Amino acid sequence: MPVLDKSDKRRYEHLTYTRLTNPGAIAQAAKKRARYPGLGRDQVLLIAADHPARAALAVGKDEFAMADRLDLLDRMREALSRPGVDGVLASPDIIDDLLLTGDLEGKLIFGTMNRGGLRQSSFEFEDRMTAYTPEALRTLGADGGKTLTRICLEDPGSVRTLQWTSEAITGLAEQGLYAMIEPFWSHWEEGRVVHDLTAEGVILSIEVASALGVTSAYTILKIPVVDEMERVMSATTLPTVLLGGDPSESPDEVYASWQAALRLPSVIGLTLGRTMLYPPDDDVAKAVDTAASLLNKSI
Repeated sequence: MPVLDKSDKRRYEHLTYTRLTNPGAIAQAAKKRARYPGLGRDQVLLIAADHPARAALAVGKDEFAMADRLDLLDRMREALSRPGVDGVLASPDIIDDLLLTGDLEGKLIFGTMNRGGLRQSSFEFEDRMTAYTPEALRTLGADGGKTLTRICLEDPGSVRTLQWTSEAITGLAEQGLYAMIEPFWSHWEEGRVVHDLTAEGVILSIEVASALGVTSAYTILKIPVVDEMERVMSATTLPTVLLGGDPSESPDEVYASWQAALRLPSVIGLTLGRTMLYPPDDDVAKAVDTAASLLNKSI
């Protein structure tokens, strides 16, 4: 990654004008880029940046931490340049930017599909497919698509999200692409969505998500690290990436929980977002390197 002058407010101006004058450049960059060699026994680390597309911009007490796209791109590029980082999980706009900057060479790409369940909206559980389609991901040369699948028994929007997730899994499988499903057992609490992060809640979400679609051959789960992870992981044989918690307040304890969970069967890696991109000391490289050191790699 070239050294960037972060005081230069025009450092990504070329992205704007490339879109304007040569919109086909994004597809060309996708076609030419080197692909990831393939998932295998080595655990992977993915950097997630699909939050802004759902109006979820907060990091800690800063409600608009992710609103500065130039700063977010700087942080994403820093993270992707670190050894041990295997790829990205993001919405089309961010992936397009990173294709144009050349930062996705040899990386895994998982494109977010449903961003319709906007944060704090009355329709948050009715999470429609508003971003990538299976066909578009195949054309892009991506490795798979990702859905957020929140299951709320008292909200009828959830059944539509389950249907759309099922269709996405089936469509991705037809394209030979992985479907990364992030399920939560959730409920409304004082007008906001709250996830059940007990072992029982995560197990329920796993059981429902695992059975969606006409095949589970291409399904990967993305689940949070919670108490009783050995019990939780006994609920599935599907490949699973872990969503880590916030290590800022008790880092040793959180990292130890990640490391223990990474030793469990079916766990194939970590997917981390805001906690790595916006660490308390603002040292992205250090945060990413610490997470990468926990993975089981053959080299």
